[in-house]
Amino acid sequence: MMTARKNIGRASPVLLVFLALGFSFATYNLITIVIRNRFSGLEDDSLSSGSRSMLRDPITRMPDHVKKQENVRLPFHVALTATDSPYNKWQCRIMYYWYKKVKDMPGSEMGGFTRVLHSGRADDLMDEIPTYVVDPLPAGLDRGYVVLNRPWAFVQWLEKANIKEEYILMAEPDHVFVNPLPNLARGGYPAAFPFFYIKPDKNENIIRKYYPEEKGPVTNIDPIGNSPVIIKKSVLEKIAPTWMNISIKMKNDPETDKTFGWVLEMYGYAVASALHGVQHILRKDFMLQPPWDHDVGKKFIIHYTYGCDYSLKGELTYGKIGEWRFDKRSFLDRPLPRNLSLPPPGVPESVVTLVKKVNEATANIPGWDTARTG
Repeated sequence: MMTARKNIGRASPVLLVFLALGFSFATYNLITIVIRNRFSGLEDDSLSSGSRSMLRDPITRMPDHVKKQENVRLPFHVALTATDSPYNKWQCRIMYYWYKKVKDMPGSEMGGFTRVLHSGRADDLMDEIPTYVVDPLPAGLDRGYVVLNRPWAFVQWLEKANIKEEYILMAEPDHVFVNPLPNLARGGYPAAFPFFYIKPDKNENIIRKYYPEEKGPVTNIDPIGNSPVIIKKSVLEKIAPTWMNISIKMKNDPETDKTFGWVLEMYGYAVASALHGVQHILRKDFMLQPPWDHDVGKKFIIHYTYGCDYSLKGELTYGKIGEWRFDKRSFLDRPLPRNLSLPPPGVPESVVTLVKKVNEATANIPGWDTARTG
């Protein structure tokens, strides 16, 4: 377990946007200490228009030159960014439990695991979960939008940590592995989950503030966030500083902030990737999101970001607290209890599976009933 140290370096010209924030020169340097000018060589990373068109349906029309060779194992490192809040802690503990359960199953290509903790200090999970501590953004810079720390955390971790694997899975605390996960990336093409609510082409007037016309059509920007994404470490090292700069710039623009809201940082990653000419393989089977996705099937990750509310007849009452419910936000200041009640008959398989997975984890994680609130 290691703690990141500050490493004084040369500020990227892109970060001059911070001057408009009215922060002191010292604060400006704190953000830019590990950022270098990595925008050189973007043309080398760009994909041809032909390659882009081939990737529109990436599973059925995968370009031959990026198909994975048989019997070649490409392990990836699992990394999730987190805070030291009780809310994040109990999610991380469940997530890490299921990582350990599926890591060595047939079909898995999972390698090591790191919780990238952007609190700036160690916490009481350091001995339970492999953790690398990095600095948060300076006080007030995230303006209450905690996930703005995510790209900055990845910049620091990539700069300083010893990551053995060539690929990285960017994951989140509210992910539960339900099937062994192979490396879905192919060479320089990362794999990502497409989100229905990320619509660059529907927000072109805003996107053009960050992705100029000379870079190409806004359809070059994938409908994704940074997670889940499996990506080459060398590619992420180029994208991460741009992702950080773009996200902060978006947050400081009132129109962008109002339009993108809680998914602003996701747009930041999508735009940053496009600026570097990186196109993602879109895998709908990467993840499912209850209660909207009903079947687990061969999908790999359950993402429990939405509340699941049902009547006792098994009818979805989304937007209204149900007679039966599972919502992670019910446990902001404490771990959820063991042995949650199962959903009533008629509730989709995805919700039932989620609750069973949570119950198995909490039943087997030592000291679960001892609240981790420090």
